[in-house]
Amino acid sequence: MPAWIVSFYSEWGPGLRILLSILAALLLRGLLQLAINRVVKSVTKSVRKIEGITKEASPLAQARLLQRTRTIASVLGNLATWGLSFTVISIALTEVGVSAGAIVAGAGILGAGLGFGAQSLVKDLISGLFIVFEDQYGVGDFVDLGQAEGVVESVGLRVTQVRDLEGTLWFVRNGEIMRVGNQSQGWARAVLDVAIEYKSNISKAQEALLKAAKSIDGKALGEPEIWGINSISGDGIVLRLVQKTKPEDKDDVARKLRMAVKEEFDKANIKLAPSSNAIYVNVKN
Repeated sequence: MPAWIVSFYSEWGPGLRILLSILAALLLRGLLQLAINRVVKSVTKSVRKIEGITKEASPLAQARLLQRTRTIASVLGNLATWGLSFTVISIALTEVGVSAGAIVAGAGILGAGLGFGAQSLVKDLISGLFIVFEDQYGVGDFVDLGQAEGVVESVGLRVTQVRDLEGTLWFVRNGEIMRVGNQSQGWARAVLDVAIEYKSNISKAQEALLKAAKSIDGKALGEPEIWGINSISGDGIVLRLVQKTKPEDKDDVARKLRMAVKEEFDKANIKLAPSSNAIYVNVKN
């Protein structure tokens, strides 16, 4: 090997190694980002089915899948960037004579200090990751988070945005969410409790309820069910009608059930129990 090459490398070797590590890190980062973008693109174009319903059929479901995929991609991209950056910095410091052990120890102390000083932030971020990866809820879902109840408008790593029925936009920290009630996954139930007079004919009332349930349009799933007498008292008897439905159609089905039951009871001359709360609907998953 020529002497000038040996002399050049001995003089500029550390700089060359640092430059090559930076170029290698940039190349690897670009390849990783390309792979992540391809995964995001393929996922957003894919068709996911839940009980025969395609995700592409619902704009809200599509937005949910898109946001979830982009969030995961962002996390993976940031992890790759920080990991490669730390590696390049470690190589550079090692080349200029700084001990790698000191670097790792310093990073550990710094990480512990940041973790101790920002426990709530770390908790929010970790909870946000689990929410996204486990698909606990997404954009368009109607959820009960304890602190807030309403429609999810945005799912971030630190904060979830929920719009309640009155239009208030709630910003809920992910680390403060202890439990999640999601009323929009898979299917829902419209539960109709009807209180009739104590002396009413039970069989006749049940037939009227079934007839009313079967008269509504095709938004219901499966056959309606009469669960029998739900409660009994001196004021009346409460019969329970249950209809399975799509989550996005549950309120519409419940309203139509109320109207249909009213019409059928009028035809059959069945009277409700004398109470201001004689008939109400509770929608459950």
